[in-house]
Amino acid sequence: MTTVRREAFGRLPPEEGGGEVEKFVLQSDSVRVEILSFGCIITTLETKDREGQFSDVVLGFDTLEGYTRKHPFFGAVVGRVANRIANGRFTLDGKEYQLFLNNGPNSLHGGAKGFDKVLWSPQVLPNGVRFFRLSPDGEEGYPGDLKVWVTYTLSGRELAINYQAQTSKTTPISLTNHSYFNLAGQGSRDVYDHEISIEADSYLPVDDTKIPTGEVAAVQGTGFDLRQPVELGKHLQKFHLDGFDHNFCLHQGQDRRLVARVFHPPSGRTMEVHTTQPGIQFYTGNNLDGSLKGKGAATYPKHSALCLETQNWPDAVNKPHFPKVLLHPGEEYNHTTWLVFNTA
Repeated sequence: MTTVRREAFGRLPPEEGGGEVEKFVLQSDSVRVEILSFGCIITTLETKDREGQFSDVVLGFDTLEGYTRKHPFFGAVVGRVANRIANGRFTLDGKEYQLFLNNGPNSLHGGAKGFDKVLWSPQVLPNGVRFFRLSPDGEEGYPGDLKVWVTYTLSGRELAINYQAQTSKTTPISLTNHSYFNLAGQGSRDVYDHEISIEADSYLPVDDTKIPTGEVAAVQGTGFDLRQPVELGKHLQKFHLDGFDHNFCLHQGQDRRLVARVFHPPSGRTMEVHTTQPGIQFYTGNNLDGSLKGKGAATYPKHSALCLETQNWPDAVNKPHFPKVLLHPGEEYNHTTWLVFNTA
C-alpha cells in the first residue's frame, strides 16, 4: 500500500519565472520518497537497513533555494538530452543546430536551462505522481515542440520512473534521473565501502572532455569489468582510477532487465537498477568538492556518492553506430527505470 501526499515546498523567485513548487511524498512500508514539481527532483529517498532503521540515501538540499542555485543536478530529471553532445552541435536533415555550451566545449544535460530547472505540471496518481511539460520548439536550441511526461510510482520496495515524449519535429531525446546515492546515508564521507556490479560487456572510452571517442571497448581485463561485484575503494586503488564517469553499454532490447546492483555491507542496504534503456552512466561524484552545504548541513566531498544514470549513449546524435537517439513525429519515446531497495 502506497500513500501519496502533496504539500507546498516554496516559491520560485520572479527571475526564475515565479510559481509555486510542490513536494509529493510517496510512502510504502519500506521506502519513502519526496519529489518536487521543480525539475522532477527526488529530494529525499529513505530506505531501511537490516535493523529496520530508515536513512535518507540521496544527496540534496533542505530548501528550494539550494536547487535553484548552481548544483550538480542532484536528484533531477535532465533533458532534452542527458549527458554530453560534442561541441553542442548536431545536424538533422541538412540543418545544423547549435546548443549552449555549459561543460567546457560541450553541451551537458540539456544546456543552460534544461528540464532540471523548470516547473512541471503535476497530477497525483493512486501510487505516485505524473509530471508534464511542453518543451517549446527551439528551447535550448532543440527542434520541435516536445511533450514530456515523467511518472514516479512506488510499489513496496520498488520505485519506477517512466519517461514518455512526443514531438512535432525530429529531435534527439535521452532522459534520465540524476540522483546521487550513498547507501550509508547522505552526508556519509564516501562510497568506498559500497560493492557494485554492472551487467555490461563493453563501455565507451572518452576523450579529455568526456566525449566518447566512438570506440565500443570490451571491459574484459580492464578496470571497467564490473560484471562481478567489486568493492569500490579497493577497485579504484587497484586500477589507479580517479573515479568513473563512463557509459556502460547494456544488452539491447525493450524489455526490463537488471543492469546494476549496489550493496552496502555495513548497513545491509542494496539497490538494484532495472531498465529498458541502452546505456547506464556510472559516475562516482568526482567533481564534488565539499563546497556545497547539503541536507542537515552535510558537506559532500569527492566520491561521497555515486550515480547510475540510465540513458542513451552520450553524443549518440553525432555517432550513427550508437543506439538511435532521434524521435520522429508520430513516434513515442517510452522508457522505464526501476530502483529496487532491499536488505541483505
